[in-house]
Amino acid sequence: MTTGLLDRESFIANLREVGLRAYHDKHPFHLAMNEGRLSAEALRGWVVNRFYYQRNIPLKDAAILSNCPLREVRRVWIHRIVDHDGSSENEGGIEAWLHLGEACGLARDELMQDPHLLPGVRFAVDAYVNLARTQPWPVAIASSLTELFAPDLMATRLAAFEKFYPWIQPSGLDYFRGRVTQARRDSNEALEITTQHCNTREMQNAAIRALEFKCDVLWSMLDAIQDAYGRNRG
Repeated sequence: MTTGLLDRESFIANLREVGLRAYHDKHPFHLAMNEGRLSAEALRGWVVNRFYYQRNIPLKDAAILSNCPLREVRRVWIHRIVDHDGSSENEGGIEAWLHLGEACGLARDELMQDPHLLPGVRFAVDAYVNLARTQPWPVAIASSLTELFAPDLMATRLAAFEKFYPWIQPSGLDYFRGRVTQARRDSNEALEITTQHCNTREMQNAAIRALEFKCDVLWSMLDAIQDAYGRNRG
């Protein structure tokens, strides 16, 4: 039964609890990655499939913008598209991920043309974009709050890649280096918007469910990748 509106601190605590319980840093595939137990084949498979998520992030953010009637929110949120698609001053996150693929020995076409994309990954990512298109824009913004937990994961991943996977060219790790600080900025923005505009208990509950859904998306992607590339390889 729905009760009264949560205060800001309690609402944030509920959102953070989702990540502590369900964020994909606890997935066995990530644990294997961070402990240096992945084969080169499995790591390349992750890079290829994760790229489908990376290149759909601007579509997700464009859907949020198209549903948001508030100019002040759109002005805050719009940089996310440029952050990934790039500009004349900054090549962007998608290009940085392509560099990661090349540093792992993958051709750009292997990422851009999806020959190795797993159906489970496609389904999960497409479901996330659909949430952004169909849910109220504050709820869709709340789904992005997995960024609250990303900086620690990125720092751990960067250290693991440098220690355990020296065959990857160091320049390919720039995406992770950039996201350590960028995710903190982005999560602060999203948290401020979520707490301000999810201003009924029903909206707060919907925001929490959306964040749970996003955690399920990320977890499901890793389930598909782990299943494809073997639980015990590497």
